[in-house]
Amino acid sequence: MTAFMDYPEPSNGSLKHFKKDDFETDRIKVAEGTFGQVYQVKVKLWREKCALKVLDTSACPEMYKRAMEAASNLAKVKFKYIVCIYGVCNEAPAIVMEYMNNGSLNNLLYNVNLMWPKKFQMIHEVSMGMNFLHSLRPPILHLDLKTTNILLDDHLHVKISDFGLIHWEEGTDRKLLIEHLMARGNISYIPPENLGQSCSPPGPFYDVYSFGIVIWEILTQQKPYAGCSMTAVLLQVSHGKRPSVEIMPEPKPPECDQMVGIMQECWSQEPQKRPPFSDTVRKTEALSEIMKLPGPRQNSVVNEHREEPQCPPLPDYNISLPLPDLLSDEQSGKEAVLSLLFKKDFRSFRSSVKREHVSTRFKGSKSLLHYTVASGDQTSVEHVLRLGADVNCTMAKGYTPLIVAALNRLHDIMSLLLDHGADPAQGDEDQWTAIHFAAQNGDDRAVRLLLNKGMLADAREKSGWMPLHLACQNGHESVVRLLLTRMSIKTIEEKEAAQGRTALHLAAIYGHINITKLLLSQGVQLDATDAALSTPLHLSAHAGYNRIVRLLVMGGAEVDALDRRGSTPLHMAALKGHTGICRQLLAQGADPDAKTNQGWTPLHLAAIKRHETTVVELNSLGASVNAPGDKGWTPLHLACHQSEDQLVAKLLAAQADPDVREDGERWTPLHMACASLSFPSVLHLISHRAQVNAVSARKATPLHVAAQHGAAAIVKALLLNGADATSRDASGFTPADVAQDHGKWEIVQLLENRPA
Repeated sequence: MTAFMDYPEPSNGSLKHFKKDDFETDRIKVAEGTFGQVYQVKVKLWREKCALKVLDTSACPEMYKRAMEAASNLAKVKFKYIVCIYGVCNEAPAIVMEYMNNGSLNNLLYNVNLMWPKKFQMIHEVSMGMNFLHSLRPPILHLDLKTTNILLDDHLHVKISDFGLIHWEEGTDRKLLIEHLMARGNISYIPPENLGQSCSPPGPFYDVYSFGIVIWEILTQQKPYAGCSMTAVLLQVSHGKRPSVEIMPEPKPPECDQMVGIMQECWSQEPQKRPPFSDTVRKTEALSEIMKLPGPRQNSVVNEHREEPQCPPLPDYNISLPLPDLLSDEQSGKEAVLSLLFKKDFRSFRSSVKREHVSTRFKGSKSLLHYTVASGDQTSVEHVLRLGADVNCTMAKGYTPLIVAALNRLHDIMSLLLDHGADPAQGDEDQWTAIHFAAQNGDDRAVRLLLNKGMLADAREKSGWMPLHLACQNGHESVVRLLLTRMSIKTIEEKEAAQGRTALHLAAIYGHINITKLLLSQGVQLDATDAALSTPLHLSAHAGYNRIVRLLVMGGAEVDALDRRGSTPLHMAALKGHTGICRQLLAQGADPDAKTNQGWTPLHLAAIKRHETTVVELNSLGASVNAPGDKGWTPLHLACHQSEDQLVAKLLAAQADPDVREDGERWTPLHMACASLSFPSVLHLISHRAQVNAVSARKATPLHVAAQHGAAAIVKALLLNGADATSRDASGFTPADVAQDHGKWEIVQLLENRPA
């Protein structure tokens, strides 16, 4: 016997099961590794991007089982610095996870120059995520912590991924295990005690060692043991050698030495000497907070969005590097002169350098003038210029000596170069000029110097970003104040080209309240739209910046402005669960039941994202709990579909209609609760007098749905509350027929032996 229809698969408790049809057909491969691929997909119901991690079970047959165990354990665990797991897709097989727009930390470290405060912040956030995993009972060990498994959100905040996939048991073959770890590319992160002949099961200190290597990578932005074979790494680690701490980029803040101390404790040769994450997280927090304080350090952060322009990596002119790493064999004759710069023997350098030296090109097409500027010795720079050096010469990526000086905050040398004809408007290969770098770094002295030398405040790089955009994004108030004095209101309101955002958009999305006030004092447009038609109010509401939302609303921003998806700022706040912002927007007249292009109200979005407090608050402030959305689904349909029984209870208490029908199959919330195997939701609905014999478009009752999935407890509850076991669906099947057709024999027996 073949049933007329199949009902949706169960959600298996808290772990949601997806089908391939739940995703839109367009998918984008974003990563590929030894054990599978990661795709960017969009869930049809949620209209939101997710990451689909498709596992290659042939490479490791146990991988999928372990991934399912990890996914099941953490499906309902939420933490700011842990990647959220939404569910699994057995058809792929794959795990469905939160999508991280900025990819992995590994990619960022070797493509973007990070400032010290951002480095410290990232280290602290990794320690927060690991401390959370280790504090669970039982603790979850990562055993694969590395920069490729540390992902970054829209604002470059850290989230840890791929935890719980590696298992180590007594009797594990050491050679096979090392080969397995090598295949995953993490030989550099294995502690020495697990490289010996006898490998005992690792404890939390395994992850602490890996964290020490991660700290080194973040601080230096280099690969550990670069160029070494696996054998060389094994030997070095076993004998207590670690990556060099002598290559920290200069200038470095005093706090760097303290962070290096934490790092060295973490990678101690003896496991018992490594500090637990509960201790490390407090130390890294203190250092991170210190670095946030204003002062004469490099206190800006890198641009925090992949689609926005990012500061190119610092040129490879680190003068602490040994000469063989910088010079080719044919240039060895110039080593003597250049080595004097590295030794900081500037007097000998000036007496030795000759006119022919200034035209020499070293690795990366760097000139002697580039190296001399990077050395920081003004007298030597002046001497090389007198010998005829080209003041506007460029290295491989287009960096001029003036840009090198700006990156290193060498203001006197900048002035010297400008006096000798350096062109302040000359940019690198991406058209970033010295003033762009200075603005991003918060160097108001350099910005003022360049402006006084004729540099235009509205200079644009390749993507249309002005220095004002960079200063607003990175929160450099002093630079913003300076630039505003040199710009007209029309210029201030100009947009960068990549996403069409104004300076106000950038200040709003990154939460810089004082800069927002400054821009508003200039009379900028409050409701300017970016490429997605988002206003600054949309962006600040989405990001959760209450004070900026209040400032914009009080200034007259349109509270019901629509972006390209038809979303209002209230939709954005509800989507992220920012209850206070929702309350604030509604108090200023925002429409509580405004619908997106897809038909979702703010309350729908809060329900989809399981923000219970926001749902209750929206309803209490006038949002309709029964508004139909896409396909006629109400918030109660969504809550039942997602097995969110507590949300179901709160919606019913708010007078949600338990018998409302969606547009497609004409299912009630009770049908969906049965399909999702959510027994508590079924009980809540029954207690609110939901019709147990409601029929769908195909005449299926909730009992038909429960019978298909073998939900004995739900079947019993329905029968006890008057469900008709003799009802027939459109194919003429009773619930017992459906159960038999799907092999649910317990249900067949239960239905056939029920009391008359």
